[in-house]
Amino acid sequence: MPFYEKGPVRIFYEETGTGFPLLLIAGGGLNSTIAGLKRGDPFNPIEEFKGEYRCIATDLRNANTGQSTGPLEIDRPWDSLTDDHIGLMDHLGVDKFMVMGFCIGGPLIWNLLKRAPTRVVAAVLAQPSGSRPESRDQFYQGNMTGWGPELVKRRPDIKMDTVDKFLTKMYRNNPDFVISVSRDFVRSCQTPVLILPDDIPPHPYAVAMEAAMLAPKAEVSIFPWKQPKERIPLAVRQIRSFMKAHSPLTV
Repeated sequence: MPFYEKGPVRIFYEETGTGFPLLLIAGGGLNSTIAGLKRGDPFNPIEEFKGEYRCIATDLRNANTGQSTGPLEIDRPWDSLTDDHIGLMDHLGVDKFMVMGFCIGGPLIWNLLKRAPTRVVAAVLAQPSGSRPESRDQFYQGNMTGWGPELVKRRPDIKMDTVDKFLTKMYRNNPDFVISVSRDFVRSCQTPVLILPDDIPPHPYAVAMEAAMLAPKAEVSIFPWKQPKERIPLAVRQIRSFMKAHSPLTV
């Protein structure tokens, strides 16, 4: 089982298929894992795209059901997770790549586009997380009662006050829009993005559509695209067409 290690950080990853590199980020919030991608809800992107792309996926740092570990960097929560993605690509010798993410993958992708704009050639944001005005604190509260206590049980070096500081910086200091970046950044982003909106409490339709309207090279899927389930193959075809249009002809 391959691991990428840098200092105190140890990231579990898997590679499947060949072709232009495609980084995959599972949903599940801070419990994002490779297993989550493979569960196929709403579809399994590894199975869908391994015949055309070099699919690279990781367990998010400190996901309770995953194998990746590292410190909680309370002053830079989003950037610490983006460090892991960029560092893994460096470790694998990958310069340019595409990225597709579900749920928390949305904010992580926006931060990745901000940090590495010349390396990500295109991005797909499926059912992206965002901040609802009527429930600004949902991610903080949910992780303080769910993810945090389980992490502390597994990691005696981490205490709940550290979890509180980490989640406060991550979700309370800028509890708006796509959380990880500003509207000004999305408005200036020149990377092609395809957004597939959802509309449940953590995945607000209004935020996904606002990002699609602001980003100058954004495309958007039909909505709803997951229900009825017969629509999912149509969404996958759109993703495939979008990625084919933006992946370089040579690796």
